[in-house]
Amino acid sequence: KFSDHEERLSGSEREEDEDDVEAALKKEVGQIRASTEQKLRRFQSVESGANNVVFIRTRGIEPENLVHHILKDMHATKKKKTRVILRMLPISGTCKAFMEDMKKYTETFFEPWFKAPNKGTFQIVYKARNNSHMSREEVIKELAGIVGSLNPENKVDLNNPQYTIVVEIIKNVCCLSVVRDYVLFRKYNLQEVVKNNKDDTQQTPSSLTEEQNSKVVKPETKEEKTSKEVKQEDK
Repeated sequence: KFSDHEERLSGSEREEDEDDVEAALKKEVGQIRASTEQKLRRFQSVESGANNVVFIRTRGIEPENLVHHILKDMHATKKKKTRVILRMLPISGTCKAFMEDMKKYTETFFEPWFKAPNKGTFQIVYKARNNSHMSREEVIKELAGIVGSLNPENKVDLNNPQYTIVVEIIKNVCCLSVVRDYVLFRKYNLQEVVKNNKDDTQQTPSSLTEEQNSKVVKPETKEEKTSKEVKQEDK
């Protein structure tokens, strides 16, 4: 019956059917291509699972270098280029947010910065969102031990570290990165890094001395605070 029907079709009807098939194929190819391009976009938003946290996946870009470049530019120009973003943190690796998984993953992840002959001073900053089963003290202790095992010359420095290990726990996912100039760039706070500060006007990224850095993070004494309040009242 199918062949008989084909034989009964006129020439124009056959051309219309062929055109319909060709159009359908083109449409399908276009949809596949658009879907592939979307998956391969340089920047793509990903659901983080936590309130007020936006996760952007990058392709062909090193997150640490990108974020450091943005903060370096904002620190130098003091130009506020965002209105709603508070902090911007690069995430270079992820694993399950369980201690055994984190220990196994970081033994390899930390190597480019801390495995001999590489070495440096470091600190660890930890934050957890929508997660209550992880212990901050345990995580910091275990990760610091791994860094020390990679090279005994790696030392903790809470005032002016060369590297800051950022640990962000979101639900059951551990996000990790190793960043530079964490203190100079105000904990990677985009709102704070553009504020003028006399102590860092002459400083350049990755060149803070311990003495200079202690001035940046030094808390106010009672006398200094009182004198400031008096001056403000006089004004």
